[in-house]
Amino acid sequence: MNLWPLVLLATTASAQWINYPTPGIPRTPDGKPNLAAPAPRTADGKPDLSGLWEPAARGADPQFTDIAKNVAGGLPFQPWAADLVKARRADLNKDDPDGHCQPLGLVKMHLHPYPRKMIQIPGLLLILFERNTTYRQIFLDGRPLPEDPQPGFNGYSVGKWDGDALVVESTGFKDGLWLDISGTPLTDAAKVTERYRRWNFGNLEIDITVDDPKAYTKPWSIQVNQTIAPDTDMLEFVCQENEKDVPHLVGK
Repeated sequence: MNLWPLVLLATTASAQWINYPTPGIPRTPDGKPNLAAPAPRTADGKPDLSGLWEPAARGADPQFTDIAKNVAGGLPFQPWAADLVKARRADLNKDDPDGHCQPLGLVKMHLHPYPRKMIQIPGLLLILFERNTTYRQIFLDGRPLPEDPQPGFNGYSVGKWDGDALVVESTGFKDGLWLDISGTPLTDAAKVTERYRRWNFGNLEIDITVDDPKAYTKPWSIQVNQTIAPDTDMLEFVCQENEKDVPHLVGK
């Protein structure tokens, strides 16, 4: 049995400090968080992306299972990549990194059901993930992407503002990442571009473009929608602790 169906059951209800009021957030007259209030801004006038976020679908984003779900015409696979996805599905996706407690990479983590906390400070956007208590850094200090990076699960990310949108470019990925449960691949040739827009206090939209000429014949894009999770917080979660499912992931 794979682990991912189980994590769908754990959303904000698993978090600590349930019902503890988040200080400083806009509220309606009855005391509820005002999700439609204007997005907060930093001292330099840029939207502040800080907050605890989770998929708008209240559970895993539907694209977590199949990232091509909303891509018109399907993904533009190179032949070998299409064959790989078919083989992984035929083998019941037993090698899904999520089921083996491995890091998942930035795209799949955007779709994951567990919450993530964004902390925006001058020169840096830090993302803390509840899933496996991990983090990601997006540098906003003007540095370029590294020319010959040591490959990483999240790669290396730099961002700049385009009006009220934060545009983030990432490269330097480990080869063989999975973008979803279905086994859609990402290779070490990939460049991922994210465009973050916080439309109001409660809603965050992230457009993601994958440009990976090794696995796809052209770039393709998806959109991810997340909502703020007020009056709660994250829970420490270590996937390997008391893990018992991996020996049962035998495939077909």
